[in-house]
Amino acid sequence: MDPARQIGTVQGHGGLIMVWGVFSSQFLGSLVLVPTSLDAIRYIEFLGDHLHPFMLYCHPHGNGVLHQDNCTSHRSRLATAWFDEHSSDFYVINLPLRSPDLNPIENLWDVLEKGVKAHHTTPATLTELLTALADVWQVIPVKRLHVVTRCRKPVESMSRHVATVIKARGGTTRY
Repeated sequence: MDPARQIGTVQGHGGLIMVWGVFSSQFLGSLVLVPTSLDAIRYIEFLGDHLHPFMLYCHPHGNGVLHQDNCTSHRSRLATAWFDEHSSDFYVINLPLRSPDLNPIENLWDVLEKGVKAHHTTPATLTELLTALADVWQVIPVKRLHVVTRCRKPVESMSRHVATVIKARGGTTRY
C-alpha cells in the first residue's frame, strides 16, 4: 500500500462532462463547460451570455436560425419566454418530440470526439478531458477549415432533410 508504488487507473471511461457549443455555417462560437445539469435557469443564462451575442454577430439583421434539440430545458416556459423576447434577433426551429436527431452540430461533436481520441495523450482526469476538448475546439477554424465547410453543407441542406423526415413520417433517413 506504499503510495510511491501505486499507479492510478481510470475505470469506466473516467467520468463525464457536459459542454455547450454553438456554430453557424461560417463561424465557430463558444464551447462552454456546463458545471452541473442544464436546467432552465442555467440554459437561459447560456442563451444570454453566449448564444445571443453570437447570433447578433453572425446575423446582425435578425435572419439567423437556432436549431436545438428537444432537451427539457430548451422547451421550458422560461426558455420559451426568452426566445419570444428575442424573436426579432433570430428564429428558433422547434423539432417535434422523438424526432430523429436533425441538429447539424452533431457533425462538430463527432469532430470533437475524434480530435480528443487523437490527442497526444489520453485524458486521465476530467480537467484533462476539458483541456483536450478546448484544445480541439480551438483548432477547428485554424487547422480544420474543412470542418466548417463540412458543417455548412448540413446547415444549408436542412430544409431538404426535414422534408425527407416528414416524408418518412419521422422514421430514419439516409442523412
